[in-house]
Amino acid sequence: MREINVAMIGEGFMGRTHSNAWSQVKKFFKLTAQPVMHTSCSRNAESSRTFADHWGWKNSSTDWRATVASPDIELVDVVTPNNMHAEVCLAALAAGKHVACEKPIAGTLAEAKKMVDAAKASKAKTFVWYNYRRCPAVAFAHRLVKDGALGEIRHVRAFYLQDWADDSIPLIWRFQKEGAGTGSHGDLNAHIIDMTRFVTGEEITEISGAIAETFIKQRKIVAGSTAGGIAAGVGSGDQTGPVTVDDAVLFLARFSGGAVASYEAARQATGNQNRNGFEINGSKGAIKFDFERMNELQYYDATRPRAVQGWTTIMCTHGGDHPYTENWWPDAHVLGYEHGFVNQAYDILRVLDGQEPVVPIPDFVDAYQTQRVLEAALISAVERRPVALSDVK
Repeated sequence: MREINVAMIGEGFMGRTHSNAWSQVKKFFKLTAQPVMHTSCSRNAESSRTFADHWGWKNSSTDWRATVASPDIELVDVVTPNNMHAEVCLAALAAGKHVACEKPIAGTLAEAKKMVDAAKASKAKTFVWYNYRRCPAVAFAHRLVKDGALGEIRHVRAFYLQDWADDSIPLIWRFQKEGAGTGSHGDLNAHIIDMTRFVTGEEITEISGAIAETFIKQRKIVAGSTAGGIAAGVGSGDQTGPVTVDDAVLFLARFSGGAVASYEAARQATGNQNRNGFEINGSKGAIKFDFERMNELQYYDATRPRAVQGWTTIMCTHGGDHPYTENWWPDAHVLGYEHGFVNQAYDILRVLDGQEPVVPIPDFVDAYQTQRVLEAALISAVERRPVALSDVK
């Protein structure tokens, strides 16, 4: 079994999820290439060492450039804020490293295009952590559509609703355009755009209308909490700074196969903690998925006699029938959020060892299509007009 030395750039919430994935994948999956958690890298030497020790990284560093250039590293995993994705990924590709990057791949479409061009010019593999593709229920939905169970796709409805971003949250980088690029749009809509592209096997061809809104326009500045245009550490008391990204973005779209679609992303949708999902209606059937019930897929078979048609709840935990589940627990011993990342780590390792992934895994070229949709929706919201994806490059 060959070993693949991994370096992770960044820490935080995603650093924890990725660290867990790299440490768990070899315990649950039969691997032909094993990850070695070589180096984790962040800005602060003390926190970097503490993080590395806790999560099982052999080394820590505060110099990401030296880390990605090191001859010891084969795969660079990028979990920084969005505005750093391009710089780190481009440096890693220039050094001949394989790259796995958090979503969206960049803060701007222009940066994403540079990353795509660099990936095409490189012999290295690229991956993007659209982890919801690797929920067994979503992967199974993809398989059902591919096998023709829904017939002609006619309607797509997708939503990603959270309620964490209330007035108590300070001006963190996620609320600043310089650090995040967008707000709920790039953070949440990116996931459901990718999921619906993946499940339907079709591309979005037009944004027919969009609306964006920022409800909380000023947030308190807390020492060390901000990134970008306002210096970290200068805030205290009642000092506030402007929120420069959206709290909610809704848009309508058309798919290449003729389906019409709606998308909704919101960070202040009270009562929804992580309600992330879709409903897809076709000529022969329909499916529903909601991440707050992530082990279940709702399926409607319209080819059955009308007298017995109805929604069926499929518990997608049966090994051999539902993707990835044979590596986990017995039926209905349910999976959680972290398992999608472990499943993706497994597929990354398969690809790096010359094998096919369990289900298609997005590279920079694939993820760029989602970035184009994000850009088109923003243009539509600002200019209040339809936007053809053929005009967004």
